[in-house]
Amino acid sequence: MAQHYDVIVIGGGHNGLVNAAYLAKAGKKVLVLERRHVLGGAAVTEEIIPGFLFSECSYVVSLLRPEIIRELDLPRHGLEILPLDGTFSPMPDGNHLWRMNDHAKSVREIRRHSRVDAEAYDEFSKMMTPMCRFVKPLLSMVPPDPTTLKLNDLKQLNFLLQRFRELSSDERYTLIQLMTMSAADFLDQWFETDVLKATMSASGIIGTFLGIRSPGTAYVLLHHYMGEIDGAFRSWGFSRGGTGAISNAIAGAARELGVEIRTKAPVAKIVVKNGRAAGVVLQSGEEIGATIVSSSVDPHLTFLKFLQASELPADFLEGVRRYKFRGSSGKVNLALDALPKFKAIPGEGAHLRGAISISPSMEYMERAYDDAKYGNYSRRPYIDMVIPSLTDPSVAPAGKHVMSCFVQYAPYKLAEGTWDQTREAFGDNVIDTLAEYAPNIKEIVVGRQILTPLDLEREFGLTQGNIFQGELSLEQLFFLRPVAGWAYYRTPVDGLYMCGSATHPGGGIMGANGRIASQVMLKDWGKVARKAKGNGGSDAKNFVSARNAGAGSGASASDISSQKASH
Repeated sequence: MAQHYDVIVIGGGHNGLVNAAYLAKAGKKVLVLERRHVLGGAAVTEEIIPGFLFSECSYVVSLLRPEIIRELDLPRHGLEILPLDGTFSPMPDGNHLWRMNDHAKSVREIRRHSRVDAEAYDEFSKMMTPMCRFVKPLLSMVPPDPTTLKLNDLKQLNFLLQRFRELSSDERYTLIQLMTMSAADFLDQWFETDVLKATMSASGIIGTFLGIRSPGTAYVLLHHYMGEIDGAFRSWGFSRGGTGAISNAIAGAARELGVEIRTKAPVAKIVVKNGRAAGVVLQSGEEIGATIVSSSVDPHLTFLKFLQASELPADFLEGVRRYKFRGSSGKVNLALDALPKFKAIPGEGAHLRGAISISPSMEYMERAYDDAKYGNYSRRPYIDMVIPSLTDPSVAPAGKHVMSCFVQYAPYKLAEGTWDQTREAFGDNVIDTLAEYAPNIKEIVVGRQILTPLDLEREFGLTQGNIFQGELSLEQLFFLRPVAGWAYYRTPVDGLYMCGSATHPGGGIMGANGRIASQVMLKDWGKVARKAKGNGGSDAKNFVSARNAGAGSGASASDISSQKASH
């Protein structure tokens, strides 16, 4: 007889681990299955070059929900967030813009470029605070669907309407603009300094195949703007030990609560019996039964790889196939023998302790997008860099450093050639771009890791390399994420739930998806458990019969092994 758990969580990323921890906290017997040898998904730290620890994918933190930190007591399990000191934007002419964590200093710096913008920046900051406060509760609730007449949805909508009415008329107008406009058009209303608008607009395109002038990117800007650390909005930081330390802290809390976690355990299929999920089969052939299966991987893998088309409604399947991934970014992680010397501010200094943004003008940003629209990586890309070793020396040998470069645009689908053929040229292009601002960069690189969208798909299970498990575009947000009518973490298969970044409230190291999904599962528990027993005995027996009955219809072992990004 197969092993049996109350819940199997597919994927050991941070959302899957959060989901498991909360379910175990409620007394459920939970198993987490992770395909890779290390936990964390895209929030992972690995020693790719001896002595250098890279936060390979996600590299900064801000959106991690404070209630999760508190309720799982993550600091006790090793979580420590170190503040990121502002954003430094070098310019080709040797000038720069350096916005610091100190608001007054940032205003003085902006005044150097424009007195008008210095005053506007103060007003902008004041306006964005109520915008963040309005949206913040949405990050902790099931998104209400205005197309239904269900009492719960109507109550939630009324709650949001009351909050909307409490805003001033200017605040309401601004909120509507943020939900509908492009980042560039929105910022054009506030500022005149090109480099300021360009750097700020970058937050609106991260992880999307959209340009700064594409409608909807203003909300993505807000999505990243409303991060917080210790209650301070717009604060960003590093996790000591890399972003993998966040995942390890959540895993530590989960294990303490009784969660069993297995790595190197790739799932081959979700077994469905009489219309409900009954467990999983691993690629090794091992079968494990469960009352509930919770998937923290994306809809493509969950519904198109782990299930048969016949097990899902046709309209739902069509919605999954239409769901947009469109990976648009890559990573270049550098091991450095010394610090880069920027022409704008020569030598070492506090400007290197924050984010370093290669976003010198609005035209530069839009031209980077123009390349991607036609299937090419950006000849002069937007690059967001951090040097975490300046703040956390544990990630590099003494006197040496790691530099993390988030690069956009890098379209998943290339017009010519393949990413395997283009990978090194892509990395060279990034370093050539950096050399225009920091001429010594080529001399100090002692090792590099290049991650293309294809690598993100193969190694980390991110379909098409999308870092958010799907674009944060207007038609894929709130009650429309991932499929219209199915934004409640439930799926058409009874007992199968979603808890990853493809659900509300979207991507980033947030954890809210896993936490809210656990609440929905616990609310449904009695009904799901009754249905499981109603199928004719224990779940374990049902699972074995489903495994035997479905052996001929599932993917073959060779088919399964050929899917490099199983989850």
